[in-house]
Amino acid sequence: MNDALKPSPEPTLSDVAELAGVSRAIASRALSAQPRPVSADKRERVLRAAEALGFRPNLLARGLSSKTVNLVAILVNHIHDLSDLDLFDLLLAEIQAIGKQVIFIRVGAGEHAEAFLRDGVAYHVDAALVFSDFADATTVRRMFRNNAVLMLNGHHDPGAPSVTMDEDHGIREAVADAAAKGVRSALLLTGRTMSLVEQARIASYRAALERHGIKLLGELAGDYSYASGRVLAQLIDVDATDAVFCTSDAMAMGVLDAHRQHFPQHQPKRFRLYGFDNISLTQFDAYPISSIGADKREYVAQIVRILNQPADLAQNSDHVLVATRFVPRLTG
Repeated sequence: MNDALKPSPEPTLSDVAELAGVSRAIASRALSAQPRPVSADKRERVLRAAEALGFRPNLLARGLSSKTVNLVAILVNHIHDLSDLDLFDLLLAEIQAIGKQVIFIRVGAGEHAEAFLRDGVAYHVDAALVFSDFADATTVRRMFRNNAVLMLNGHHDPGAPSVTMDEDHGIREAVADAAAKGVRSALLLTGRTMSLVEQARIASYRAALERHGIKLLGELAGDYSYASGRVLAQLIDVDATDAVFCTSDAMAMGVLDAHRQHFPQHQPKRFRLYGFDNISLTQFDAYPISSIGADKREYVAQIVRILNQPADLAQNSDHVLVATRFVPRLTG
């Protein structure tokens, strides 16, 4: 073969180190996604050399040497709630920023979920983040043959750390806001009531409403979706209900669209409307819904902080709470 047609050899880490005038070990530290000690001057020289040579780190080789695969599994029931889009876009970005990639595993619900968790084929991953409320830490450890499990579904399993939103704080603020505006009766529209997170959320609403002397007219179960909000909206007695609390913003959006005539210029004429999750759409003119939510960046930061400490991830049972707050908007 003509030498001119032969592919140029791929630049190596040694080539980068030589061009930057540093040792191979320093070049490796400078290019690592993990925070590793190296001076700013040497890091800059290495980065410039890598760019000039077109060098890209071999993540597979790096994983073999460190016994990691730089892959994180995220277990979910499904993704259809609008709040999922806000959260997971941010979470993926932050996990990628520490040099790891993500696979989503859709568990499903009911008997299908149990069968999947029992018989599903696992991947080799560095850690598993569990949002699915059908999964417990023991089952997930067995699936992945890995003790690095972080619970994000309301379960506080022994030997597994967890991060949970302190929803009670924001709920108490929202109900207090309603009480201060003269609300004396309310309807609660909920998601899937077998979820531990939803059960705790419902209990917080009941307690807050009772504390302020607001009569709970009933609880209507949906599935967090816009469509279920539209359906349940038909059951609202607008003459008897002072406020409607929804346990997702998507459901509240469905209620608002079904009762636009009662919200001229988005202001409540017959009843006040409160959502939950504080999704990005509530910041726009079409859906200015009073809502409850945590700082998603703080929530994700806590997840990534634990993910970045693999030894602790596999050995501790720390329970981290991230506070929620009430965000008033026009519908409340």
